[in-house]
Amino acid sequence: MEQTVLLPSLATSTSLPSLESSASSPSRSFLILALVSKTWMMHAMKLPRLLRGLLKFVAAVLLAILVCAASVWIYFHPSFERTAGVVYGQRHGQNLTLDIVRPAKPNGLGIALMVSGGWKSGTNSFRPWMVAPLLRRGYTVFAVCHISQPEATIMEITEDVNRAVRYIRHNAGQYGVDPSRLGVTGGSAGGHLSLLLATRGGPGPTGTADPVDGESSAVQAVAIFYPVTDLIDLGNSTENLHDGGPPKSFVQGFGPNATNLAVWKVIGHELSPIFYVNSNLPPTLIYHGDADTLVPLDQSLRFQAEARKLGRTVEVVVHPGGQHGWLSMLWDIRQFANWFDLYLRPPNK
Repeated sequence: MEQTVLLPSLATSTSLPSLESSASSPSRSFLILALVSKTWMMHAMKLPRLLRGLLKFVAAVLLAILVCAASVWIYFHPSFERTAGVVYGQRHGQNLTLDIVRPAKPNGLGIALMVSGGWKSGTNSFRPWMVAPLLRRGYTVFAVCHISQPEATIMEITEDVNRAVRYIRHNAGQYGVDPSRLGVTGGSAGGHLSLLLATRGGPGPTGTADPVDGESSAVQAVAIFYPVTDLIDLGNSTENLHDGGPPKSFVQGFGPNATNLAVWKVIGHELSPIFYVNSNLPPTLIYHGDADTLVPLDQSLRFQAEARKLGRTVEVVVHPGGQHGWLSMLWDIRQFANWFDLYLRPPNK
């Protein structure tokens, strides 16, 4: 019975129907056993093939990952020359410094990067790979640092970044950039400072002893992440105590009188870009997450609405689910480079 059951299966798999009627012969039984052995060997041979195929697939995937990782690493490590610690001013007896990062193939245009988060700053906060997309487009990047709050008030910080842009413009020839075409970028507090430059930057006082102070601090294009634009109305921000006062975590940064609501209204107004939107506002690109609870999206949308009243160009790109920062921000800087290409490059270049 075992042979009767087994034989049809083998005959079907080996295409030998003649064996089906010859199970009683010893020689034929041997053939049957041989066929059984051959069938098992065939199955055994298939397993290594599967393993080899699997190994090839895994190797291909690993190679693809390695190539992608290497490509990303290469992209974010372009060739450049860095000059660190260039002094652009003084504050409270300390040097104010900026780093100059010049790409291998400069395009003759400069971008001031506001190195600031929570209005705190430091040279260790900046790495050139952070601005790789700008460097790859040929932009010379000026990474501007300032004294951190509360050691310096935010009002003083604002004065100092204006001084930085004036310094860059005054020395533009030395750095190989066009003084009439400067862009600015930054995120969070850096975005706020960028907008203060965009809305309130302009010519310095005349007749100053230091020629740097007489230069303009105006910028010609802006590309930033999630800036605070209205310190008087923080909306649904987690920093808003709804008492009419300054952001709860940064009270000291606005000076010793910031808790006086009458004084605060003046300070907050002076430091809110939304109140200084004007007909000279440069083209501005803002990336903002719709899940940002520190600086709600409303801050950018209201700024955009004010600019549109005057016919100025402000584009807000909403990052779905984005909080106060997201993983793909470095990739988004490619769009910043596109923005600067559009509004800083001379025509036909």
